[in-house]
Amino acid sequence: MTDASAQPTHPPPSGNAPTTPPRRAAATRAIAAATIGNALEFFDLALYALMAAHIGRTFFPDGDPGIQLIQTFAVFGITYLVRPIGGLVLGSYADRRGRKNALMLSIRLMVLGTLLMAAMPGYATLGPVAPLGIVLARLVQGFAAGGEFGAATSFLVERNNRRKGFYGSFQFAGQGLATLTAAGFATALTATLSDAQMTAWGWRIPFVFGLLVGPVGYLVRRYVEESPATAQEPAAHQGTEKSSPTTEKTSPIRLVFRHHWRGLLIASGSVVVSTGLNYCLQYLPTFGIKELGLDESLSFTALLVTGVILTLGTPVMGLLTDRFGRLRIMVPAAALIGLSAVPLFIWLTRAPSFLTLALCMTVLGLLKAAYVGALPSVMSDAFPAEARATGLAFSYNTTVALFGGFTPTIATTLVTATGSRISPSYYLLAVSALSIAALVGGCRIRGIR
Repeated sequence: MTDASAQPTHPPPSGNAPTTPPRRAAATRAIAAATIGNALEFFDLALYALMAAHIGRTFFPDGDPGIQLIQTFAVFGITYLVRPIGGLVLGSYADRRGRKNALMLSIRLMVLGTLLMAAMPGYATLGPVAPLGIVLARLVQGFAAGGEFGAATSFLVERNNRRKGFYGSFQFAGQGLATLTAAGFATALTATLSDAQMTAWGWRIPFVFGLLVGPVGYLVRRYVEESPATAQEPAAHQGTEKSSPTTEKTSPIRLVFRHHWRGLLIASGSVVVSTGLNYCLQYLPTFGIKELGLDESLSFTALLVTGVILTLGTPVMGLLTDRFGRLRIMVPAAALIGLSAVPLFIWLTRAPSFLTLALCMTVLGLLKAAYVGALPSVMSDAFPAEARATGLAFSYNTTVALFGGFTPTIATTLVTATGSRISPSYYLLAVSALSIAALVGGCRIRGIR
């Protein structure tokens, strides 16, 4: 399998001390560019899940709160179907025109979607046009997020081949920061505003914040150095074409589907449990509020704990996987996610309290950090540099569309249909088994360790 490290675009270090600070500064800027922009994009996506009850009342007229919530989460899931398209378009753009250009384009699109969410009048004002406007906003956000993962992950792991786990881990640390920020807004707003105020205008405040932060993320990305794998595109492509004639004049999309479909299976399978768990964690505060009768602001506070763990713990785990091996940490973590889900849900439903919810989410957050610390680097190794962003974007976003975007809808429907409040845990058990199969089977066959 082709690896970006096999085609260096820089001369080896000369050993002179003065070269170290600039390289460290460049690496720091690269991490900041990928993490800040990535956090902003996933912040907007997380907000929709956290504000679902209030968004439902604003844009869906049904009087039944349960039906209202299902409709809102259905929009959350349906718009994820556009993410694989965004992944192919923007991922291919990143492989052809550079990671940096794709990252700047994706953040501009996300700001547009955020503007629509923040400014769209409700059903009482626009009637049926209002929910259609929200669907449009979610489509734009989904398309932008579709290209974000492939470009940002490639941008990070290509910085240092020997520390791919650490650098790549900031992809999910950025998502943890997004969860932390979104949960912080949800906690503060629900603690200070009444339920009527939250529905009338309070839920829009975090989206306005996203609009203010968007230009900052764009400027950081604009002035960062390009990835080494694409900074000297002609030289890199010449080397690639000599070693792999099939890549000549072949688009990244065609290259991925013709010659790297096994990589798609490995990358997609490995991300299934992370995706399911991520959206399950976002759903748990709503579960605590609607099913267990917990206080709204306290339920969102529990998600703050998870956000801190993912933001700080994921890079630590990425560093450890560079030292001890990626599969040695990821496989046990995936197994524990599946095995702990059912007992944790049983405990939560039998002893519903803020402390129980917080402890359950802490355990799941720690296991997620252990699993995703090396996940971006494992997925990246499944594709060659000239098609890496495309392969990563499509595999990740297809999995998110199938196993992530509909997770809140599936969880809510399972509880409603079965009457069992622990039924969402069986979903986590199933997806953990799929990811273990991908890791143990696919990665070892391809030599990814």
